[in-house]
Amino acid sequence: MKNDNATGSPAARWRLDLAGKPDFDASLTRIYAWFEQAIVDRPPVRFSRHNAYYDAADAVAQSRYPTLRDWWFDAEYQVERFVQQIAGKRYHGETFPIFWPNLGPNVFAGCYGAPLTFGAVTSWAEPILTDCGQPLMLDWHCEYLRQLEEQTRLALARCEGQFMVGYTDLHPGIDWLAALRGSQQLCLDLFDFPDAVEATLAAGVPDFLRFYAHFDRMLKAQRQLSVAWMGIPSFGTMHIPSCDFATMISPAQFRKFVFPILWAECAAMTHNVFHVDGKGVARHLDAILELPNVQAIQWVQGVGNDKPILQWIPLIQRIQAAGKSVVVDLEPAELGPLIDALRPEGLYLCLPAVDEDEELALLARIMRW
Repeated sequence: MKNDNATGSPAARWRLDLAGKPDFDASLTRIYAWFEQAIVDRPPVRFSRHNAYYDAADAVAQSRYPTLRDWWFDAEYQVERFVQQIAGKRYHGETFPIFWPNLGPNVFAGCYGAPLTFGAVTSWAEPILTDCGQPLMLDWHCEYLRQLEEQTRLALARCEGQFMVGYTDLHPGIDWLAALRGSQQLCLDLFDFPDAVEATLAAGVPDFLRFYAHFDRMLKAQRQLSVAWMGIPSFGTMHIPSCDFATMISPAQFRKFVFPILWAECAAMTHNVFHVDGKGVARHLDAILELPNVQAIQWVQGVGNDKPILQWIPLIQRIQAAGKSVVVDLEPAELGPLIDALRPEGLYLCLPAVDEDEELALLARIMRW
């Protein structure tokens, strides 16, 4: 899948003329420098005021549908609500108007027959495998895949000059198998049937790459970039590898069962930003930093005692020292101390902002770093 002619070199880039993002080219230049742990004029900055996927209006709209599933599956509504959300907005920093088709994080498992239960803001899969060695087949005609296609087509028909269209939230690998088998049962399988687990995980990689390529072709045919929920685009192929299941296994099990699959995923893509969701996953950071073609780590520190971000400065410095860039979430009040503690090269800052004035003020402060 990896296309060396679409890596984002000047000859391989193209411009998106978006009404709310006139500095698109400058933002992509900053991001491509960030991929290489470099800086043009300041670190990339994403503001979370935009692209909120759920708000109070959604609760009202959901009440009008017979079931929550019907709300999720109304593709025309999902696209139209996004168009209304971004109307008249201007996007600052490296924040982009992005519609990405979404049926929840277990949709890849759903395409293998696992029924999805839909809640107000997410969905989850019901495990279906009674045997970890049971043959699996991706259903290219299932309702979930067809719904993702419909949302993608409708968004592409509406997006020109307004917004970018991305791909859905994909969790292949052992997270996919945990959704199909159940996390508790899969933990037992690692001891009782390790060969079957390895074989099933290996068999899932080609399906994931075909699934990804299917939607990437739809997007590239309309000159869209590769971008998903994280909001970091690539002119080539962008993947967000992750392994939330890693919190439940040892470093030795991670290297045996997870590492080879992640290696295959990352090697196939142009850009990879690894989603490290909390300190349980961070136990495996040494192995993650060894993966090929991973340009960056998204560090998600969690909530409660895992905040503020400043307590994780040593971890962030460790990632930078390994030659990787870092995505970090922080509060505006933490910006000054973080600037004092870290070097700016390789940092991608995600900040909340109450309004456009605060966004511009934060950008001005970061520009003086």
